[in-house]
Amino acid sequence: MLRPWYLAAWFRAVLAPVVFVAGHRACGQPSKAMDALDFREVVKKGKDRVFPAVVFIKCVREDLQRGEKRSQEVSGSGVLVSSDGEVLSNWHVVDKATEVRCLLYDGQAFPAKVLGADKDTDVALLKLNLPKDAKPLPFAALGQSSHLTEGDFVMAMGAPWGLSRSVSIGIISCTRRYLPGSSEYSIWLQTDAAISPGNSGGPLVNVHGDVVGLNTRGMMAGGGDMGFTVPIEVAKVVADQIRRDGRMQWAWTGVQLQPLKDFNRNVYFPHDTGVMVAETDPESPARRAGIVAGDRILSVNGTPVAGVTQEDIPAINRLLGLLPMGKPASLALARRDSSLTVEVTPRAKGKVEGDELDCPRWDFTVKAINQFDNPDLFFHRKEGVFIFGIRFPGNAANAGLAQQDILLKIDGHEVKTLADVRAAHQAALAHVESKHRALVAILRNGELRQVVLDFSRVHARE
Repeated sequence: MLRPWYLAAWFRAVLAPVVFVAGHRACGQPSKAMDALDFREVVKKGKDRVFPAVVFIKCVREDLQRGEKRSQEVSGSGVLVSSDGEVLSNWHVVDKATEVRCLLYDGQAFPAKVLGADKDTDVALLKLNLPKDAKPLPFAALGQSSHLTEGDFVMAMGAPWGLSRSVSIGIISCTRRYLPGSSEYSIWLQTDAAISPGNSGGPLVNVHGDVVGLNTRGMMAGGGDMGFTVPIEVAKVVADQIRRDGRMQWAWTGVQLQPLKDFNRNVYFPHDTGVMVAETDPESPARRAGIVAGDRILSVNGTPVAGVTQEDIPAINRLLGLLPMGKPASLALARRDSSLTVEVTPRAKGKVEGDELDCPRWDFTVKAINQFDNPDLFFHRKEGVFIFGIRFPGNAANAGLAQQDILLKIDGHEVKTLADVRAAHQAALAHVESKHRALVAILRNGELRQVVLDFSRVHARE
């Protein structure tokens, strides 16, 4: 997508440096499927079959990261997956969008509604707002990403840099790429086909013209370029639940898994089956069920599990995440030299990112603390809000407030929710002519502080 803040966000992630760039990719050795095929003919057939289903997406989104509400135009790609206008894309393409417009291959343009989006897998499902007399639209066939092997020829399609549709070519470099911090429920397909800004959400296509993934990330690092795509099987799971329930909702057990052969921690367990429990989250269903660190999970509802390496963990997390919520699940465990069975009742994971609020004149924005998005802040305060963005120049910056400060009190009134902040903000602005200072109690890195916020100046007008 064409947004600098997004590139910077990926840069700060574990994949750092992560930047979307266009560049030369080698095609590598042709796969077996290419042995008897003309290279140019394969590209042409894939393009002719899928290009009509490639969608250019333009969104207007609200951005509060800089301490004030700003409208920002961003763009990405998608792929039609039904004749009535369903579009698969990425969560980050449509995140916080207030308006979504889609341009089709034949020049038709339609507004679209986000039916649902899942941050955990970076998958979104949209629906075009078509007129009643609209003709059936061309759509792409979904293939099987599990059938891919390293060296298979693939094509990445989309609208890079907001330009016209294009196709880049390459091979599958890795079919099971684990990305720390971004592989909770899914491993990634790695390809050297160019994935540039704007390609996000577009289809990765095999030699048969079937969609096998959604282009999501691009990377340029020493030694070559890399792109990462969401396997289409994972996108199907998300899309199916959105169609059924109107949203993607993962079940949460609170169990943290560790592979049997943990190279990164230099820990190796003498087992070939099951997966180790590294820890359970406080007050989680797993801890309440009696599961402890060091247990080895052998099966879930009778389904055997094997987490030998870190690449095996996302599939087990996905199995746990798709358990029926509120219904006991049977987990067979090995604990030291004994075997036991426990029942865990998963609950809904809920939101994985807190809501946000703009506070004009105070010149900062706030966000609700979320245990999955802000675990460090959640450790200090289970329910609360923190300063999300600071405007420069602005009153909050002049007062010495900073991002990640947890708000505790404003003028003596306790703050726990965004509604509390909204009420305090409205009350302050209602009497700004007679009183333009507020005493703000914050928690910064575990340390309590008192800050005087002077909001007499209107920096937005200066």
